[in-house]
Amino acid sequence: MDKLTADQITVILRKRIYDGILAGGLALKQEDLASEFGVSRNPVRESLKILKIEGLVRNESPHGAVVVKHSIADVIEMLDIRIGLETRALKLAIPNLSNAQVHYAEAILAKYDASDKPSEWSDLNLEFHLALYRAANRPLLLKMIEDLVLGTRRYTRVYISQTLGRNGPQEEHHALLAAFKRGDTATAVALLETHIGVTQKALLAMSA
Repeated sequence: MDKLTADQITVILRKRIYDGILAGGLALKQEDLASEFGVSRNPVRESLKILKIEGLVRNESPHGAVVVKHSIADVIEMLDIRIGLETRALKLAIPNLSNAQVHYAEAILAKYDASDKPSEWSDLNLEFHLALYRAANRPLLLKMIEDLVLGTRRYTRVYISQTLGRNGPQEEHHALLAAFKRGDTATAVALLETHIGVTQKALLAMSA
């Protein structure tokens, strides 16, 4: 009997792709994965089918399953979609933001301020944004946002950690939270568009 199910293998492989451990263009050989996880090829095959449906893997002859590699133009477009979805979530969330949600967002920023580990910054960044948007009460919208953030993370995390560091994004996060707390939707939208737009511009500059 296999030690891991297809769903469990999918979780592991998905995280490796999101974190950039499995780079775009890398061939995923069923026999190698089956050996690593101590399972037959059946759950590995099912896992790769799931990842293909999610757009993380594609079939490429003669290599079989290959991790999808996005162009810079693809990533810029994905960030454009993020702006659209996240500003919508922001507008829905601000009227419903509770004190408890504000305190939670503040606690995340405090952890971010205290962290000197770039490996933690991406997770804290995502959790901060989701903490604000949860007040929108739109779980499907939040899932789409989360998937997009994770889908672009392998491209943006190097930029954030090596180019911007922590201070630039954190200043923007604190300003965004302050606008949320004031109920200033227009300012919050402008700050969010700028926040994501900075990443777009830097990626374009790096690829030039």
